[in-house]
Amino acid sequence: MSDSRIFLSPPWTDESDRQAVLRAFESGYIAPCGPQVTEFEAALARSTERSYAVAVSSGTAAIDLIMAHYGVDETWTILAPSLTFIATVGPAYHRGAHLAFVESRASDWTIDPVALARALADVHRERPHDRLMVIPVDLYGNCADYGSICRVCEKYGALVIADSAEAQGSFTSEGAPAGKSGTAAILSFNGNKMVTTSGGGVVLTDDAALSEHVRKLSQQSREPCVWYEHKEVGYNYRLSNVLAALGLAQLARLPQNIATRQARLTRYRSFFPAGSVLDSANAWLGVVLLGSTAERDALSARFDAANIETRPVWKPLHLQPVFRDVPFYSQAEGGISVAEDCFNRGLCLPMATVEKPGEWTRIQAVLEDFNQFR
Repeated sequence: MSDSRIFLSPPWTDESDRQAVLRAFESGYIAPCGPQVTEFEAALARSTERSYAVAVSSGTAAIDLIMAHYGVDETWTILAPSLTFIATVGPAYHRGAHLAFVESRASDWTIDPVALARALADVHRERPHDRLMVIPVDLYGNCADYGSICRVCEKYGALVIADSAEAQGSFTSEGAPAGKSGTAAILSFNGNKMVTTSGGGVVLTDDAALSEHVRKLSQQSREPCVWYEHKEVGYNYRLSNVLAALGLAQLARLPQNIATRQARLTRYRSFFPAGSVLDSANAWLGVVLLGSTAERDALSARFDAANIETRPVWKPLHLQPVFRDVPFYSQAEGGISVAEDCFNRGLCLPMATVEKPGEWTRIQAVLEDFNQFR
């Protein structure tokens, strides 16, 4: 096919990124410690209004380090929305914790506080001695309702750890930046995110003890000795200085990148019925809810024929074979859940920080063809 593939959310770099990486090389700091890591962490803390930031190798590593700090094991229950990527709960699964999945709200697809309250009550009744952690997810750039979530969690002494991997640059309904909510939060700098370091993540918190321990754990838990001394076993989870340099350059352009993606989101809305394109503060992806699964598949097939990548929204975790025995708390009474409906009818559309020549023309042609014949 002559037309190159249009990807869902491709990384974008420019000369400022290349120069930033070159400066890191020239400084001699190409190891996981260096001035760019320190500067990147400070910038992330400022942008999320947090006291501390610890840059690590991935968003998944960030969640795992937080769980390591708290000693998550089989005596814990971790509650999370079913409508999310598996990395939200992967570290809990590997640590042997109990899991419980919770319904989403139809308005923004984030965790439903009413269903969460029912789930917490049920878990507390069945396993009264378990420690509890709730991981709300800021899905597709929409921040969860942390006010309601925290009030529910406080009743049961549950920790709130915000998975803001998809939401950098977004804000809560109270005006707090994504990453500000909860005892701790994480961001991802994967290649498809709003800010990329190729691969990377960060732990954000106002808790000094948590920050210090996470930092130590991420560097093999080495004690402050000339020799290598260890009182606990840690992880090799630090972010490299070279990648931090890339992240710094990317972070400086975040407002501009969001504005560009919001403009495409506005164009997408013109092709679909009002309310069917999911609102998103940072416009990470364009997500549309079609009229049926058949419509979703038909649109996806048309894009694929034009060599344009699309993808169904996250398959709910309670439908994943590996989690077939995990309880799911839904408000649906005998009908289809919100999470399942979003998966059945939802499609992620391509977003790009910078459009290549002719890219939107090809996308528009598919959408016009689809609207003509559906």
